[in-house]
Amino acid sequence: MTSVEDSGVEAGLTTGQRIHQLIAELYPFFRSITGDGVRATLNVIRKHVPLEVHEVPTGTKVFDWEVPREWNIRKAYIKDPDGNTIVDMKDSNLHVLNYSSPVNLKIDLEQLKAHLHYLPEYPDWIPYRTSYFKEDWGFCITYNQFKSLKDGIYEVVIDSTLEPGHLTYGEVFIPGETDDEVLVSTHVCHPSLCNDNLSGIAVCTFLIKELMTRKLRYSYRFVFVPATIGSITWLALNKDRTHKIKHGLVATLLGDTGPFHYKKSRRGDAEIDAVVEYVLKQHDPQNEILEFFPYGYDERQYCSPGFNLPVGRLTRALYAEFPEYHTSGDNLDFVKPAALNESLRIYLRVFETLEANKTYVNLNPFCEPQLGRRGLYSLTGGNVHGKDFQLALLWVLSQADGSNTVLDIAKKSNLDFTTVRLAAEKLVEAELLVEKDDR
Repeated sequence: MTSVEDSGVEAGLTTGQRIHQLIAELYPFFRSITGDGVRATLNVIRKHVPLEVHEVPTGTKVFDWEVPREWNIRKAYIKDPDGNTIVDMKDSNLHVLNYSSPVNLKIDLEQLKAHLHYLPEYPDWIPYRTSYFKEDWGFCITYNQFKSLKDGIYEVVIDSTLEPGHLTYGEVFIPGETDDEVLVSTHVCHPSLCNDNLSGIAVCTFLIKELMTRKLRYSYRFVFVPATIGSITWLALNKDRTHKIKHGLVATLLGDTGPFHYKKSRRGDAEIDAVVEYVLKQHDPQNEILEFFPYGYDERQYCSPGFNLPVGRLTRALYAEFPEYHTSGDNLDFVKPAALNESLRIYLRVFETLEANKTYVNLNPFCEPQLGRRGLYSLTGGNVHGKDFQLALLWVLSQADGSNTVLDIAKKSNLDFTTVRLAAEKLVEAELLVEKDDR
């Protein structure tokens, strides 16, 4: 596998601009944990990649949970005492409390205030709020809107439905040379929030397109699921297949301009943990590695004790730790094409490292073999890179006892991973080394 710096230009757009363009296309859809907005989102993704869509009926038991009723909404607005529409879902999907029960009321201001959500600290932003598993209704408005409300009778309409239906999720499987899988999970339930998580949806779509062009050792499974209930549902339906998952990542918050953050798997010492930490630190020492904690996104489901899968979370911003989080400030201007492209490249570099991180056995372990007569020294020349390559040959021969991966050797030797990988490949060609699984 070779690293993609920028996967070319299409119609005059860079890769980052095309990722951003997909985010802009998906931005208007009214998504929730169920409903037509999720289906519309998956239908757009299906235009780009071979996505298989699954429908799970309401009432399906999934461990300690149950697939909820399906929620759809047609309109939602508030009219003031003069008959002026002052809040309208058509202006922002965030204006209505997600999963609101249907209402058609005329109420006074004090009654209305009990159902309003706003952010005094960010008076121009609309908050994103939900009521998935408790029947309620409400509106989200700016604090400036709230301050302008006057006494009187307000007309409140939420034209929604909560009925038996389905939970919808999408899945893409890319077969590799082995049945061992890399799982990549991204959530598809947030309406009109770009970093959280249209960035994850769009970057994953472009990852799939790139991986489908490559020869792969691992098989890759991408799941596009509603947060929490979606991953729980997927795990319940695929419990007997999860033993194939050898590495995994939860992809979200990939469009902001901050450094990368990696939250380790619950195991803490999984190969994916070591690989991501190495890639991020090589890319920029300011990137941060976090230990596992049972809060955040769907990694907490994949890492729950019964599964304990090697799944970490690779983001730029941190969950709930940037001002725009779950507000209208997380808009199309907040996510940047260059950052999206960089996120795509980092994920590809992680996968490239996983693909090449093999374990080898020295076939000639009794003293150093004569490399000169095998033509290996002729590859080194007289430059610095040649000296590194010569050292890499010796390091690989020294450490290839079946217990060290290429990454282990790169870290021990303080040599570049690619140099060590190339040295190992040349030693295999010279029949001095064999991949452990092929012995």
